[in-house]
Amino acid sequence: MIVSASRRTDIPALYAAWFAARLRDGEALVRQPYRPRSVVRVDLSAQAVDGVVLWTKNAAPFLPVLTALAPRPFYFQFTLNPYGAPLEPGLPELAERIDTFRELSSRIGRHRVVWRYDPVVLSERTPPDYHLEQFDRLVRELCAYTDKCVISFLDTYARNRRALAQHRLREASADEMNAVASGFAAIARERGLSVECCCEAGLTADSGVLPGRCIDAALLSRIAGRPLTVPRDSGQRPGCGCARSVDIGAYGTCGHGCVYCYANGSAERVRRNLAAHDPESPLLTGNTGE
Repeated sequence: MIVSASRRTDIPALYAAWFAARLRDGEALVRQPYRPRSVVRVDLSAQAVDGVVLWTKNAAPFLPVLTALAPRPFYFQFTLNPYGAPLEPGLPELAERIDTFRELSSRIGRHRVVWRYDPVVLSERTPPDYHLEQFDRLVRELCAYTDKCVISFLDTYARNRRALAQHRLREASADEMNAVASGFAAIARERGLSVECCCEAGLTADSGVLPGRCIDAALLSRIAGRPLTVPRDSGQRPGCGCARSVDIGAYGTCGHGCVYCYANGSAERVRRNLAAHDPESPLLTGNTGE
């Protein structure tokens, strides 16, 4: 079993102590996203877990508990975007997060820290040329600390539609998408990095960007030193190449406040869930009752 921690929230940044406690106790309880009264028990013991994929925008709070993951194979999907406030108001300054990225890579190896530039958002303030300039700057900062970058482009969901309109953010056209991706690939190639995309059917082969696998069984096999045979996750979006995994996160629990986020919805719901968090509870937020 591969554990995803988590597509639904930033566990390393916001719930490091909770996750370390769950690894210590060897299990977590997870509410079904659309049936919150239904709870699933997930075995997190080293014997049951083939690998862990950690998703974050700020791994600094997790650095003190990194050893809790042993002996489970793991790697990070670490998002570093250039936006800052007001698009990503709850995050530390970019320079601080770059330092964290480098420290994490130095501790665990560059092959275990995948950089994400995700999502590419277009607006009057962030046109395609802005992204090419910022991507070039970030590649120079990170090329010695990672092997590849995964990119995706903004998608509109019911949960983020109002916020996107308020900040005048828009999706990229097919031409814009391919122009930005081609530019990214050329910049990265000069610095020895590869660029992959996450579920972007509009990208052509000419862009130089290949479809990626965020939950990557092949990478975990290399890290573990043994082959992992894990089927593709049929529950993800069309075009997703990810291996099947069990996600232990919860929607509506991330305090970063990113404008484009699809996972949060109501800010009040997030505040309630953060207030209900108990690091010693088997659930990410709240506790079990009768």
